[in-house]
Amino acid sequence: MLDLINDLLWGKVLIALLVAVGIGFTLASRCVQFRYFGRMFRILSASQAFKRDQHGHLSSFQALLLSVAGRVGGGNIAGVAVAITLGGPGAVFWMWVVGLMGMATSFLECTLAQAYKTAEPDGTFRGGPARYIARGLGRRWNWLAGLYSVLLLATFGFAFTALQSYAVATSFDDAFGIPARYTGLGLALLVGLIVFGGVKRIARVTEVLVPVMAGGYLLIALVVLGLNVTQLPDVIALIVNSAFGLEPAIGGGIGAAIMMGVKRGLFSNEAGLGSAPNVAAVAYVPHPVNQGIVQAFSVFIDTMIICSATAFIILLGGAYDPAAGAGVDGIALTQASLADHVGEWGRSFVSIALLLFGFSTILYNYYLGENSLDFFSSGNRTLFNAFRLAIIGLCTWGAMTDLGTVFAFADTTMGLLALANLIALILLFKPGLRFMRDFDGQIRAGVKQPIFEAARFDDLNVDPAAWEIEPEDLKRAQQAAAAAPASQ
Repeated sequence: MLDLINDLLWGKVLIALLVAVGIGFTLASRCVQFRYFGRMFRILSASQAFKRDQHGHLSSFQALLLSVAGRVGGGNIAGVAVAITLGGPGAVFWMWVVGLMGMATSFLECTLAQAYKTAEPDGTFRGGPARYIARGLGRRWNWLAGLYSVLLLATFGFAFTALQSYAVATSFDDAFGIPARYTGLGLALLVGLIVFGGVKRIARVTEVLVPVMAGGYLLIALVVLGLNVTQLPDVIALIVNSAFGLEPAIGGGIGAAIMMGVKRGLFSNEAGLGSAPNVAAVAYVPHPVNQGIVQAFSVFIDTMIICSATAFIILLGGAYDPAAGAGVDGIALTQASLADHVGEWGRSFVSIALLLFGFSTILYNYYLGENSLDFFSSGNRTLFNAFRLAIIGLCTWGAMTDLGTVFAFADTTMGLLALANLIALILLFKPGLRFMRDFDGQIRAGVKQPIFEAARFDDLNVDPAAWEIEPEDLKRAQQAAAAAPASQ
């Protein structure tokens, strides 16, 4: 039954919707992900990116790192290896396509999450797809918001947590001979120490962990590229030719390449799933588009940089034979490939990298699960604590379960989650473009840092309490609106 559902979702429905939203918003927004690519760096280098308001909300930079912590995980190491094993080298090309389209999709969903975030009684924010569905589409769509929250809990709170634990435990068993149950118990203990401290403690941990883990992994990838620079053109040609079925008997042909590229690409960068918007919504930013631009950049980091690093490590090594497939798969293929380049210590390096990636992703998954529970029962500490205990238990169970079962369940729930969110994004296309055009208009008017004036969007049911603007900032926003009325 899981296979039947997955074939329908991933073979037909989701590919069409991902293309419709990704390409559709790219064209409608005049290629916003490329137009504002340089601005991604300016936003992150500005002091505003590190600013928190009086309630101690996450800064834009912290929200970026937390979302990167979630995107960068087992999908970047084990998932890429699975995609190449089952779909051939061409799957990497389709992962790139999904990544570039996903930048626009992530921009849209994270901008909507910021615009429709709500202020809680304790001064914090809550937001994400459930909120922008409920507030943006109205009461008659509350059923979709509730369904999305249930699927978010099942996918990230449960399935992906078990999957990350499995990947870490398998890797440690291969590299160090440590039984999976002991790795699972150790991971559960570490996770438990963090999640009971809430999202702010998670953000503080990822603020340190993400740059270290991503930087270290990219450094070793650059070493591998340097050792094999003369072979790089051939590998790129292999990827492109395989993507269009121009290489004989590789993987499962062009259909398998596209399907695995889309599935594993979406699993890795999560654009369209609606996961990152849950984190993007709690950041303190002066305009929703700011965080949309930043989150588009996180997709670029995940797919175009880190997934590509894993793909080149595998395809430049000797453990994978494009004609015959791989003798090993999953995380073991990445480990064997790196060991082929740098020696046996490469296995240990991949295991440590995966531990850091998987650990940070589990923390992120916990927060998404908590956010989905909050939609049904706001601030229920008993329910949250029960969920925290469940996450700890899943770390142990996932380490000792079977890869096929975990991936099949994760693929199904992820597909249904994406379906619910993509439908909502299509219905909220116009509000998303309106928020973007407000930002564009202020930029054209010469405003260096556009400001979101919620009162001008009260017809879209945004929460004015979530957008407190200082008098001088309000005056600047009004001047920008007067200077560029056509943009509205």
